[in-house]
Amino acid sequence: MRHDTKDADGGLQVIGTRECLDLMRSVPIGRIVFTDRALPAIQPVNFVLDADDSVIIRTVPGSKLAAATRGAIVAFEADDFDEADRTGWSVTLVGPARAVTSPAERARLARLPLTPWSPGTRDHFIRVTARQVTGRRILRPPTPPPRRDAVSAHVQEEP
Repeated sequence: MRHDTKDADGGLQVIGTRECLDLMRSVPIGRIVFTDRALPAIQPVNFVLDADDSVIIRTVPGSKLAAATRGAIVAFEADDFDEADRTGWSVTLVGPARAVTSPAERARLARLPLTPWSPGTRDHFIRVTARQVTGRRILRPPTPPPRRDAVSAHVQEEP
């Protein structure tokens, strides 16, 4: 995917897969989208990307999130925006989610820089394997040149 590709609606820049993953690594919070009782649900979570570019989330065993993501295809979104500059990016990763059950893998994941923000013990890990990664960047709108008729009117007003 090319980095300079413009989206057809609104001139958003399409971001390549590698840059999408790099951008995801730069933020601590994302949103996981899953199905809860046949309805879409979105939950903010802190996360880390593992070496294989999978999203790793820590949660409580038996939580709604843990139950809903067992083997399901989920979406995961991360973003960052600068309101003052009106710039930013959004990345979406889609793939299967699974509970990490191997004691060796759980021990390794526990050493990752992923400290839960919510209180309580969070020793259940969910891995979302990237099957599709897409991203868009909102670029700062260019400053339009002064309108020719406005410049002419200003010149005519001067003595």
